[in-house]
Amino acid sequence: MKKHLVVAGLTVAVTLSTAAAMAESIKGKFGVTAKIGFVSPSDSDIQDSRVKADIGFIMGGNVLYGIDDNFTAEIDITHSWFGSDFPRSGNAGDFGVTNLSFGGQYRFIVANPKLTPYVGTGLDILFNDHDQYDIDTTVGVHVSGGIDYFILRQLALNAEIKGVLAPETDIRNAAGKQGNFDPSSVSTTFGVRYFF
Repeated sequence: MKKHLVVAGLTVAVTLSTAAAMAESIKGKFGVTAKIGFVSPSDSDIQDSRVKADIGFIMGGNVLYGIDDNFTAEIDITHSWFGSDFPRSGNAGDFGVTNLSFGGQYRFIVANPKLTPYVGTGLDILFNDHDQYDIDTTVGVHVSGGIDYFILRQLALNAEIKGVLAPETDIRNAAGKQGNFDPSSVSTTFGVRYFF
């Protein structure tokens, strides 16, 4: 019986010490993330008609660098695509947005060693396109919030909500300006993050 208690005690001690190390400081470490999710884009207008954007898909990844125990620098790139409709006449074509963002995160230290919630902000360069028109590139800002759930010391599951705010930009074709595209959006992504 004593032998079983000792083995059980050692198992619990090893498990707890491993869990405590899971969300350790990322100071001086890099992290890479792959993610996929959904985007809720803003409506736009083409030829004086309102264009309703559909819920779309988003995928991409990022690289993090731990500046200290709480602050990280982040470079993120995602591509989203979604359909759109005129309110009365049907399909208005498909939009795409490639977002290159530069920012940072503040990572909170909490009691649960497997969880690391964070908030972030930064600058976004938005490369926009449409299957029938040309759309200008624009610059915006973002705010984000998310959580890492560490399943191993260096591997975490990630969930994040990100809002992008940017000014409207021109929709053009050979005849000139045809409308305004609003690249602002809210996205929800799920991914895997590895620290090394």
